[in-house]
Amino acid sequence: MRILLRADSSRQIGAGHISRMVALAEQATPRGWTVAFAGHTDNADFLAARFAELGVPVLGPETRADGYDAVVVDHYGIGEVRAEVNAAGARLVSFEDGVFGRRAADVVVDCGLAPQPRPDDGSGSVLTGVGYAPLRQVVLEARDKRRARELCSRETGVKLPRSHDGGDAKAPHVLVVLGGGGVWQETVAALLEALRATGRPCTVEALVRGEPTLPEPGPGQRFVVSPPGPSLHGKLVDTDLVVSASGVTLLELCCIGVPTALVQLVDNQAAGYRAAVDGGLAAGLGNAAAFDSPTTATATLATLLAEPAARERLAATASAAVDGHGAARVLDALEGAVR
Repeated sequence: MRILLRADSSRQIGAGHISRMVALAEQATPRGWTVAFAGHTDNADFLAARFAELGVPVLGPETRADGYDAVVVDHYGIGEVRAEVNAAGARLVSFEDGVFGRRAADVVVDCGLAPQPRPDDGSGSVLTGVGYAPLRQVVLEARDKRRARELCSRETGVKLPRSHDGGDAKAPHVLVVLGGGGVWQETVAALLEALRATGRPCTVEALVRGEPTLPEPGPGQRFVVSPPGPSLHGKLVDTDLVVSASGVTLLELCCIGVPTALVQLVDNQAAGYRAAVDGGLAAGLGNAAAFDSPTTATATLATLLAEPAARERLAATASAAVDGHGAARVLDALEGAVR
């Protein structure tokens, strides 16, 4: 089987589409499939490095479907291409997030928490729900490590020390992660102010490109900024709370079982945000567009910092919802479509 993966990343787009393609590549290469990626990987260097580790060539976005058995498209800016891909002798797999990125395909995947009804456009198989969410191997490894850590703590009655340096070891450790985009510095700064306004001791690390304004820490508080990169999932093994956007990263956090407070950054995250909050998978902090005065976010964060049991409930519900084996299911469906 020869497959071509097509996606892009940038400061505006973020890295979520590339992340899903990496997850598929990680599952396809052990099957003996020949895999290539076509697209831009700006702002996602650490994901492009994973392609190199897997022996997956990174080609230009103009690469055609000729010579491939299947093309996988995960892109909001590409229109109807099924006829072109089929004419080249390949099947088309299309990822969509509700109406975003929607196109006719031989296999359609809408792997969000709240898949949207779609019109009958002649597509073949339509795979819906988080059971088809492609998650990378590093996510599954982090999930296993976090579960082992929590099991050890329950059995011994001793909470293991965190790997993070700095701050009060007894204060909750918080990660602020708004995805791979680079245009959310003001939102990050507002979230840090909301955490400062809780008055609760905490060590907060914001993973963001650029230099958002850091608040003056209160008693027992510490605020630092680090660039996003491949170290994220190691940090997620023992962090106490993550403040995240409601995109692809949300499903990773659910799978790992990390207590999460969510922000809706853009319109295409609205359905996932609402489903996660209503389903008890995460606490809601609201829409970033309304963060000029984040009083509601402050109250929610104060509760989560003060109550470990509240964090544990969110994590347990989330981890039960996402098992992390979506990439294999998508490739199984593709294999069936090609036969």
